[in-house]
This record gives sequence, C-alpha cells and structure tokens, in this order.
Amino acid sequence: MRSRRAFLGAAGAGALGLLARPAAASAAVKPQRLRVGDTVGLIAPANATFLPVELDIARETLEALSLRVKTGAHLLDRHGYLAGRDADRAADVNALFSDPDVRAVLALRGGWGSARLLPHLDYAAIRRHPKVLMGYSDVTALLNAVHARTGLVTFHGPVGISTWTPFSVEHMAAVLFEGEALTLANPVELREGLVQVEDRVQTITPGRARGRLVGGNLTVLSAIVGTPYVPEMDGAILFLEDTGEAVYRMDRMLTHLKLAGLLGRIKGFVFGRCTDCKPGEGYGALTLDEVFADHVKPLGVPAFRGSMIGHLDRQFTVPVGLPAEIDAEAGTIRLLEPAVV
Repeated sequence: MRSRRAFLGAAGAGALGLLARPAAASAAVKPQRLRVGDTVGLIAPANATFLPVELDIARETLEALSLRVKTGAHLLDRHGYLAGRDADRAADVNALFSDPDVRAVLALRGGWGSARLLPHLDYAAIRRHPKVLMGYSDVTALLNAVHARTGLVTFHGPVGISTWTPFSVEHMAAVLFEGEALTLANPVELREGLVQVEDRVQTITPGRARGRLVGGNLTVLSAIVGTPYVPEMDGAILFLEDTGEAVYRMDRMLTHLKLAGLLGRIKGFVFGRCTDCKPGEGYGALTLDEVFADHVKPLGVPAFRGSMIGHLDRQFTVPVGLPAEIDAEAGTIRLLEPAVV
C-alpha cells in the first residue's frame, strides 16, 4: 500500500484523471507492466468523440499519471455515430500494438461499435506484441476477442474519459504498474450511519470458487455469443455489469447465455452493477434479484453481486483471462497471480 501511495503522489493522482484459443489458464499471455514515462496509445473502437475537449481531458489525465500519450491516426474520425470506418478503427488498434514505443492501448470511450472491428484485427501481431489493453462497457467485445484469439490477458477498467478517482487510480496502479496479486474488495465506509449502506455486496450462493476471469458488459457479451470471439467458459469465473437496461432485457440476455450453454459451464459468478436498471412498470415486473434467483441461484456455484465493476466513478481493474478466487460471502475477487510481468 505504501508503494501504491508513492505512485499516486508521483503520478499526480491528486489532479485526477486467427489463432487457436488457449486451452488453459497456463496458456495466458501477460503484458509487460507499466512504468512511469511509458507511452499509452489512445483508440476509439466504438462511438465517435464529438467533443474535442474529451481528448484533451483524457490526454491530461494520462499525463497526470506520468504517462505519455500517442493517439491513433483515426481517433477523431467520424462515420455516423462511429469513430470512423471499421477498417480504419481496426487499423489504429493494429498499428498501436505493432508500435514498439507504445506500452499500452486504452480506449478513449465506449458506446457501440467495438464488435465490428473483430474480423479486421491482426491477432497474430497482437500476440507477438503483447501489451496492456484496457476499457469497459462496449470495449468488452475487444477485451474478450483479443483474449480468446491470442491468450493475452486484457483489462476491464477505466477508459480515457472516465472519472479517474483515487479509488480507480489506486486499483489500476496496483494491477498494471506494481503487478500485485490484488484482492478486489469493496470499500467499507460507514459514513454517517451505523451500518454500511452504499457499495454493499449481496451473496447469491455462498462458497468459494477458482477459475479464469471472463466477462464484462452483459449486453455486449451476449451479442457475440456463438462467434469465435468469446473465450472458453469451462471452469471460468463469469463477471458481468450493465447500464440503462430494463430488467426484462437483463432476463432475456441471461436466458440467452443459459440456452447457449455458457452459464452451465462456469464455476463462479460475480455481478458488478447495473446502473440505472429498474423494473418495468405494471403488475408482475421482476426485480434484478428475482432474475438472479431464476438464472444464477440454480447453477449452484458461488455467486455474489455488488462488486465495484461497471459504469461507476470508482471501479476495479479486472484482468480478463487471469486465474482468480472468489469468496461469495465476503464479496471478494482474489487474483491468484500478477496480471503483468
């Protein structure tokens, strides 16, 4: 913790800002850890950035973390709501992975469109030049496809325009800079009450389980089921999050995962947050708790909800493809080894 605090001070955190799938966790490819002064490549794999100030904010945030910034050639392109043509957005990903001066590739924002890049990516080059790849929400498609096709451990964490709170920066630094085999545990803050109210975890099924972490945004993940871009789920710990979805749609997507045979293969389940996801109007609407009781509880595997994963100001950096152990009663995710080398 002391070294992490030292990093936060040095980085100015006060300012805030077609290969075969690997057969087992041992086949995972880890990127090099980040160091002060490294160059981060910014990509726009999904929605266009309509406000140039967003790029300024992302650049200044990374510079406040003592990192240098290199932008993709098509970062500010626009094709309708997309940040340029599919081939051009993919070309930025390929170019930055092949660039020897770039140590990490970070999505500027999410939205929609990352899945359209998947057939255009040079997975052989990505495997030859393993680097940190990070983002969340729509970037889920990119994170899982790259891991599925190359074995590279990728990272579900902040994007360029995220609110880089001290909590998010501390967890990112521990995982990506310091290479800690971290235990991801929600903060315990009583604030003005007698018991914790915010950031609580809820146990769905008690117990502990070990497996590779796989997942991200439920909407995006469910949309690529049945393609070669979804990692193997056998023995995995599935983590999910979402935002702005009606509960009946969450029900529909979990039903899809179940009917596709994916839920029945996992060893553990973690749900982060579904931000602004409320039951529908009218008699008989299900709650999200009831949906989990229908789809997750019958699996009989350790499961909990409420982890700091999702569309949050304070979020964990979760390595996709890394072995971990969950404790569903404590509400923790323990990384079993460093995610970087």
